[in-house]
Amino acid sequence: MRDLYYNTPARRKFLKSDATEFAHCAEAVRRIALAHPAVAFTLTHNGRVSLHLKKSDARARVGAIIGDDFLAESRPLDALAGPLRVFGFCALPAYSRARNDAQYCYVNGRFVRDKLLVHALREAYQDQLHGSRYPAYCVFLEIDPATVDVNVHPQKTEVRFRDARAVHQFVFHAVQRLLASPLLATTGAAARPEPGAEQTRWPQGPTAPSAPASDESSYASRVPYQGSLRVGNPGAASSTAAYLAFVGGVQAADGGQPGALPDSAPPATGVPPLGYALAQLHGVYILAQNSQGMVVVDMHAAHERILYEKLKQALADQQVATQALLIPAVFSAEAVDVAAAEEYAEVLQQLGFDLAPMGPCQLAVRRVPVLLQAADPESLARSLLDELREHGVSQLLTARRNEFLAGMACHGAVRARRLLSIAEMNALLRQMEETERGDQCNHGRPTWTQLSMADLDRHFLRGR
Repeated sequence: MRDLYYNTPARRKFLKSDATEFAHCAEAVRRIALAHPAVAFTLTHNGRVSLHLKKSDARARVGAIIGDDFLAESRPLDALAGPLRVFGFCALPAYSRARNDAQYCYVNGRFVRDKLLVHALREAYQDQLHGSRYPAYCVFLEIDPATVDVNVHPQKTEVRFRDARAVHQFVFHAVQRLLASPLLATTGAAARPEPGAEQTRWPQGPTAPSAPASDESSYASRVPYQGSLRVGNPGAASSTAAYLAFVGGVQAADGGQPGALPDSAPPATGVPPLGYALAQLHGVYILAQNSQGMVVVDMHAAHERILYEKLKQALADQQVATQALLIPAVFSAEAVDVAAAEEYAEVLQQLGFDLAPMGPCQLAVRRVPVLLQAADPESLARSLLDELREHGVSQLLTARRNEFLAGMACHGAVRARRLLSIAEMNALLRQMEETERGDQCNHGRPTWTQLSMADLDRHFLRGR
């Protein structure tokens, strides 16, 4: 490409510097190369090779263009529904970026910047991404060409779908299900492919990482200090009882006691994905051992996600289990707060709160949701009243519902410096494994990370 627009001065005068225009050219080549991994590409500039891509499989091409760090922090996507298919890679929320420079969407092999697809993907990340961050993905949509119009924009980067809503919902639910997969399906860092692993096709959907066969007895033999920590049996009974003491829970579906948790017993064979707790670090992190090495868990972030998902489900089912306070929490309040408590009494009950005036300038909290029983009742009440006064009932229970519940979960989550027993830590790990989006907190931060034995050996120069 040379002498661009040499005979069209009106266009030529709007060209930027050589470096800027070449950057646009290079990006155009990268977009085309992503869609055609079976084709080799070489881009030269002023006699120098700027980009050289060998013929490869799709995964290797994505790594070469977007980066191996993107691949390491992403999950394979492949979903099919009738004539629609979406596949590619979606990065975990922890890999979010300050700019939208790692977002690649294709429709039938053509790169597009379609608002509908971008919105669907953004919505799929909604509960796991900070508002100012952007997700990273490389997504390919296959659709009947007769149902999509590509002649919408001169640059052919915008399209119009015949059934836009169906396409939006299909992409949204496919990516949302992928990101919501419990840790038992894929486990963040644990799901990263080993270097040199053969990848010759587009992924056929998320698959569980293969863990070496193991049982509890062989696992226990590899935990030399477990006895000194008085772990005993890290199974269900002691873990659940201890966990209930500080986490609470929702009313069991079978009419059991409020706060009942699913059986947290380890699998009959093998080690749970997050392993078993060994110790607590500075009252902030849980150190655990699994079949791959060491797991480090941010206990506040993990507990926050667990509470958030339970609150959403309880409110959706209109079954918010409540707990009466032995001694009502009475606090001073302004007249406007007292009036708000009276006006929104029905909504407060729907959310699991019994908040009533005790005088012209006093309020009393008599009942709170079981899931938030460990939180400060006064802080919860003040936060709730502020939300109601500022946004009203309609916004609080619709557009801002999840944001409000996330704030409540943050109030109720176990705080840093809180010392937990081994049984409590194990119960928290089991709950994480059963919770959708359990590997990300409500603000997009990771709740845990994996340090494999290879990582530790590399750090300590073992085997050299």
